[in-house]
Amino acid sequence: MNFGIAPFPRYGLLLVACLVSGASRADWVQSVDPLVVRPLPAEGALQVQNPPSFSWARHPSNPASYVLEIQGATTQSFTVARNWYLPSSMLAPGRYTWRVRPSTTQEWSSPRPFVIEAVASKSFLIPEGVALKARVTQRARPRQLTTELGPQKNWSAAMNAERGPVMTRLRYEVDRKIISIPVYKDSDWTLVASGTALTAALDAQNVAIRWAINDLGRQTEAASLLWRYTGEQRYLTEALTRGNQMAALSPSGPTSYASQDQGTRQIAMSLIKSIDLLAGDLDSGTKKRWLTSVTARTNDIYKSLTANSGVLDQYPFDSHGGTNLGYLALIATLGLGDIPEASDWFDFSFRSYSNSIYAWSGSEGGFANGTAYAQYTADYALQIWQPLTAATGINLFDKPWSVGFLRFLMHFVPPGAPLHAFGDQHEVVPEQRVMKAFASRFALPEAAWYVKNLTGEEDSISTLTAPWPMPVSTVAVPKPPANSALYPSIGWVAMHNDISDRSRTSVFFKSSPYGSFNHSHGDQNSLLISSGGRPLLIEAGYMDWYGSPLWNTWYRQSKSHNAITYDGGIGQRVDGYGETLARNGKITSFAAIPGLDFAQGNATAAYGGALTQAMRQIWYLRNLDVLVVQDKLEAPLPHVFEWNLHAPSNIIVEAGNAVRITNAERSLCIKPISTDIRFVKRTGPPPKSGTIEDHGAFVSVSGKTAEFVLVLDIGCKNTPVELQTTTTGRTLRVGNMSVGLSK
Repeated sequence: MNFGIAPFPRYGLLLVACLVSGASRADWVQSVDPLVVRPLPAEGALQVQNPPSFSWARHPSNPASYVLEIQGATTQSFTVARNWYLPSSMLAPGRYTWRVRPSTTQEWSSPRPFVIEAVASKSFLIPEGVALKARVTQRARPRQLTTELGPQKNWSAAMNAERGPVMTRLRYEVDRKIISIPVYKDSDWTLVASGTALTAALDAQNVAIRWAINDLGRQTEAASLLWRYTGEQRYLTEALTRGNQMAALSPSGPTSYASQDQGTRQIAMSLIKSIDLLAGDLDSGTKKRWLTSVTARTNDIYKSLTANSGVLDQYPFDSHGGTNLGYLALIATLGLGDIPEASDWFDFSFRSYSNSIYAWSGSEGGFANGTAYAQYTADYALQIWQPLTAATGINLFDKPWSVGFLRFLMHFVPPGAPLHAFGDQHEVVPEQRVMKAFASRFALPEAAWYVKNLTGEEDSISTLTAPWPMPVSTVAVPKPPANSALYPSIGWVAMHNDISDRSRTSVFFKSSPYGSFNHSHGDQNSLLISSGGRPLLIEAGYMDWYGSPLWNTWYRQSKSHNAITYDGGIGQRVDGYGETLARNGKITSFAAIPGLDFAQGNATAAYGGALTQAMRQIWYLRNLDVLVVQDKLEAPLPHVFEWNLHAPSNIIVEAGNAVRITNAERSLCIKPISTDIRFVKRTGPPPKSGTIEDHGAFVSVSGKTAEFVLVLDIGCKNTPVELQTTTTGRTLRVGNMSVGLSK
């Protein structure tokens, strides 16, 4: 079998057109600032959601409104106050163009085409705000529970069999914490933030506040839920006690939005959820105190998000801001009718949040900030989407982005995954129960497979507030997802030899348009390999705290990843803020055919002008469980280039500059095909306590160009390898397969 003397034309390796945005000529809706929202729908793109979301950079004149025009068989026109719009009715299948102008001028943007297909474009409709608010306020409280979730005495035998044990666990938890949770006070946290610098001590205080408020808020919600289900007085007493303690914390103290936005949003959400659950059982004085606290804290969130005419509309890449928008939408939904300001909160937040969810991928799903933060996002979704769905009838789990996000989790955190992948906290072991819970909300064969193969018990509160029956339980035949996948908007590729087998080999490749922004690292064109649940090629280091010296000088640097550096560890530029979005990578080709996966990444821009070429091609020969990697590098000045690698055990150097990595019963042997490189050991900071790390690099001779060709044999099977050079090119024969190498 020959895979690739001319790999691109012969095997139809696809150029990823969806990474290219913008019109044929520049216009005002496409900002040169990488932090500004990109125009959507992107040019020529098939829309996975119908109706699609429209967004554009603000016009320099900052008009009070815009005119959006959608042209198909007929022309539709909408006047909107913000620089995005989500139609409230579907578009017929067909080809369209869209353009937009300020309402004050005729300065139309360039027309951008997009496509709606009958099957591929999934329906996701959200009514306009007035109708939606009427729907919410007509619901009896508690709004956050579906109608079948009444008192336990009315549950069916089947519901009791499934959720009765969960109720018992929650009772035990709440009863134990009645006597163990202290009375938290503002005076417990004395440090005051000054400027923008974060110190280790202040970070530790922020963590302590977050844990304390999460503990207190959870106890309040859990006790309120148990009162609703059981009618036992001790749970009402505990809910009132803990709710009063939260309401007593000052909205301008250490748990304020300015000091700890995660703390203030949790207090507001837990109190409004508990007010909703305890409807009719709160005395007027207690309810007033709680609503006063919710209003003050939520107004701070609202003011922050509405600053500059809605800062997220123009600058969406804000990890806390995007999550805070979801909290605001839920608090507003549950507060309608009790809090006068909730109507404005709802108008601002609900459709906006439902429209975008998160800015960390395109419409196909994914999460550029890494799978650890994707896991946290799935947890937030259970806390926010589930009650929003019950209260509004808009099921955010049905949004096409959400389905793609679930598949992303399956591909990059498959059952038995030993570590998270890429970005901050990549060294953390995944909490499978969170992914299991998230997947349970989807009536999809892949979701049923994922749930069946994940371990752990879902959180008791999210289970007891979940719809009955659980959507995943309605699926008759589970089915695993595809063995390989590209998520083009984030530049991630997953390759598994058999994703359904827990002894699988998993290869992850990243070259991301998000660069090293936010929780991402300088790891464009980097690789990860695990086999049988054992990490083999890893990312080095650990996150002690965001912005720490270790985080800046090692953890997020290219030299701590399986990526290219030069001249002793100089790597991709990770300094600055918005410019890190422009110092990025992209997947330029991807193909998955029987027996072979291929991907090509271009990380040239990530080096900030130091390199003129940084291309990596990878071939995963699935049937052989062998990876071939070719890097082509070029620079204006001579450099010594380095192909870095990191392992969770000692890297053993063998003959011919080959190396062996062994982790328990799994192994990886790396053999260089390039003759002008050598292997050297490297050192790094001490790893996280209880872990082992070893570091090394294949090093080139000094020059303006370099090539690395390496064969990575998973299992160290001593697979035969032979390089053949002809007048037309080079062929690398690996076992019974051949790979065509570019010159």
